[in-house]
Amino acid sequence: MVSTLAGRVADRSVRVGQFTQPGTRLLTVVPVQALYLTANFKETQIGDMRPGQKVTVHVDALPGQDLAGHIDSLSPGTGSQFALLPSQNATGNFTKIVQRVPVRIQMDVPDDVRKVLVPGLSVTVDVDTRTHG
Repeated sequence: MVSTLAGRVADRSVRVGQFTQPGTRLLTVVPVQALYLTANFKETQIGDMRPGQKVTVHVDALPGQDLAGHIDSLSPGTGSQFALLPSQNATGNFTKIVQRVPVRIQMDVPDDVRKVLVPGLSVTVDVDTRTHG
């Protein structure tokens, strides 16, 4: 079988000679050509954010090396709205909690850095809201 996209194999749960059932997930293919990350910003931080704005990403695994990117899209709802089990406040007591909004950031990185970047790394993101995308 051939994958429909190019990438690196990750989370392989099958070995040569092992039997499987139809529909069983065997592995994950992580595309390395279109790198992106999802940053969860506070709702109070996204007021001036727009798709296309320039982003600087600081990856803990690459100290002293800043990576460039741009905002691809902002989620149409907060992370809690799309949770498998959204919280319900049925007691009538309302406590205001700052929500997080997922922001998808398309990364513009050189090929030699792509080898180091893997899903799950810790990063901090600076968005230049002065640019207008």
